[in-house]
Amino acid sequence: MLTLKSLHQTRLGFAFAAGLAAAMTSGSAYAQSTDGAVRTIHIATAAESRPLSWGALGVEPQGYEPDVLKAINAKLPQYKFEMEGAADIAQETGLVTGKYDMVTGGYYKSDARAEQFYIPTTPLGVSTMRIYSLKGSGINEMKDLVGKRIVPVTAGGGVFRFVTKWQEENPDFVLDVATSSAGIPFPNRMQEVNNGKSDALILPSNLGQKEVIENQKLDLVASEPVASNNTYILIGKSEENAVLLADVDRVLAELKADGTLDQISQKWFGEDVARYMK
Repeated sequence: MLTLKSLHQTRLGFAFAAGLAAAMTSGSAYAQSTDGAVRTIHIATAAESRPLSWGALGVEPQGYEPDVLKAINAKLPQYKFEMEGAADIAQETGLVTGKYDMVTGGYYKSDARAEQFYIPTTPLGVSTMRIYSLKGSGINEMKDLVGKRIVPVTAGGGVFRFVTKWQEENPDFVLDVATSSAGIPFPNRMQEVNNGKSDALILPSNLGQKEVIENQKLDLVASEPVASNNTYILIGKSEENAVLLADVDRVLAELKADGTLDQISQKWFGEDVARYMK
């Protein structure tokens, strides 16, 4: 049973440039609206999730998701995508109120979200869950965490849900996982493993851990993915956005098929995360 102790880059280069140029060329094949007007699409992206997406208000968002959105827009000249960074709590609220037409932020698909919003069939990206531990620790999979000191996970968060589900499916392997409501930055949690305070840390791998390990010269390694989840664009439900949904879904499928998503993920994550898409 799960023990709860508390509650709560630049590799895109010419390849991507060429791909984006091709996208812009092919985009001219799509018809604009019947009156020739270009519709502005207001988009909220994650404000502090480098390299997935970051950028404060008034600053053009950067990262994997903004680059994918730019590639989508290049193929859909009938729209003008305007992006701004927004806190997670403000994104879905803004989508409900109509402030935003689309939001991105590493969102998983759920029945509740599918009921409330339009969600394209093709994923925007993928979030892989990995274990971070000291080199030579022998920790490669979830079963290796039995008896280990695991960095506390955020109560109710994605890692908490993953660990809870894994424990339910693997009752013979009892993990001692504490939860915490403290907003401790993940680089600090990685330091806990590096200095021996904890044995392992479980995190989605799209938060920039590789850059932290390199910049802070940490003696940590990441396991192969112990789980993966597709991430999606959420689109506000309205009659005109039904057309937007169809357009975005079609183009996302094209970008996945022609390797553009691979190239963008290589730029920001140093690997082809699209290969983990289900």
